[in-house]
Amino acid sequence: MQVTAVLTPEDDGYVAYNPETGIASQGDTIEEALTNLREAVELYLEDQPLPSGRPPIVTSITVDVHA
Repeated sequence: MQVTAVLTPEDDGYVAYNPETGIASQGDTIEEALTNLREAVELYLEDQPLPSGRPPIVTSITVDVHA
């Protein structure tokens, strides 16, 4: 099953987030963050079904920053 993983760099590694389940994890490297997220999502899905419906849309937007 394919699910979405959103990675955000942090000072001490990476945070990995799965929007379909709301699960987040972290790791020192991208690979570790993804491995930890995969394990957490698998555990979640053992007890909770994946919500039905359309998959999330992941995109970027441009914002104006006023200093």
